[in-house]
Amino acid sequence: MRDFVDGTAFNYEQGQRSRKLFAAVVLAALDDAIADDKKYGNGPEQIARWARSRDGREVLSCAGIDPNERVVKGLMEFVSKGIRTSVALSREESERRAAAMDEAEAA
Repeated sequence: MRDFVDGTAFNYEQGQRSRKLFAAVVLAALDDAIADDKKYGNGPEQIARWARSRDGREVLSCAGIDPNERVVKGLMEFVSKGIRTSVALSREESERRAAAMDEAEAA
């Protein structure tokens, strides 16, 4: 019984690591699309084409993201904002957004 529990825990951890790896691929695709948007102006279309492709849908699924049209629109919106993923995921950016929301609610 103990071996079964250890094996299950190990498989769960491996699955979590795999999801994180594929999530990193999604973040890299977003960064590439943002770079394309700044350089060529076609970033949202690029990320949409990738997310709708067979490879993109597979990567999104492996990252734990349901590859539906709502997700594609969200990715396109994120790319159109032009904020790199490393900046968007930083604590300072989160705090700045929260402060901006508080100011908007107070007004």
